[in-house]
Amino acid sequence: MKAAVCTKYGPPEVLKILEMKEPIPQKDEVLVRIRATTVTTSDCYVRGFNIPWQFWLPMTLVIGFSKPRQAILGMVFSGEVACVGKGVNDFVVGDKVFGFDRFKFGSYAEYKCVSMKGIIAKIPSATSFEEAAAIPYGGLLALFYLKPDTIDKTKKILVCGASGAVGSAAVQIAKFFGATVTGICSTDNLDLVRGLGADNVLDYTKKGYLDGQRNFNLVFDAVPAGARTGNEFKAECAKLLDQDGKYISVRKGTPLLNRDQLFLLKKMMEDGKIKAVIDRVYRLEEIVDAHRYVESWHKKGNVIVRI
Repeated sequence: MKAAVCTKYGPPEVLKILEMKEPIPQKDEVLVRIRATTVTTSDCYVRGFNIPWQFWLPMTLVIGFSKPRQAILGMVFSGEVACVGKGVNDFVVGDKVFGFDRFKFGSYAEYKCVSMKGIIAKIPSATSFEEAAAIPYGGLLALFYLKPDTIDKTKKILVCGASGAVGSAAVQIAKFFGATVTGICSTDNLDLVRGLGADNVLDYTKKGYLDGQRNFNLVFDAVPAGARTGNEFKAECAKLLDQDGKYISVRKGTPLLNRDQLFLLKKMMEDGKIKAVIDRVYRLEEIVDAHRYVESWHKKGNVIVRI
């Protein structure tokens, strides 16, 4: 099978298209013929080993010292079940599925084995492989930070980075829970964020764009680490929050993700409550270009790789 292999830590050019042995599903695993994956900011961090120094040692133990222990990167997948291992009863050959594999990676390839107990579900009907691949990364992270039991119609939420993969999902999920949502993005993305359901949109390229903004119950900062340095925005948020308000950032904490979250996203997709935001679609052979574009920190929503 063809796969994009990370030969060592470094710039996008360390990714090479090679022929690899097709995996064989073990007990309780399904073999997925991957049709689409997503290049995420997390993929870029792993490939370049762009890890804060305090996490350097534990991360080398988890993902590898001089190069990724799992050479085929990619966390998000969508495709068809090609084969099932012993004990699999939730899926059959031909099922269209999508999901997320945070630690085993392996989605930059034509085939990947996935545990039937992992974060995997059947794709809603009338949803393309590309659309399905655009949902899990941002959707799962947004659901972790925007927990349903802490958000309701009384909440006033500010989403910074509202046009990115996580931010665009966060706007839609917060609206699904009934909150009043204000999104922050650039001039080019104002209409996009409004179209996702934001009640108000702020253009961060305009001077004084936060003037008059007050009494938010929650500020969700969905801007990835590579796109912003320093803590100036966090300091600004202290002026925006109400007395009991909270500032939450995707750059803090270790998200705990599970299959129930994916099932909720699937239901939202079926009910038209969340839609895929896709910026560009690349071929597997263009994986280096896809990584370069994601690291420009100006993508809208998701960057898809069709396999």
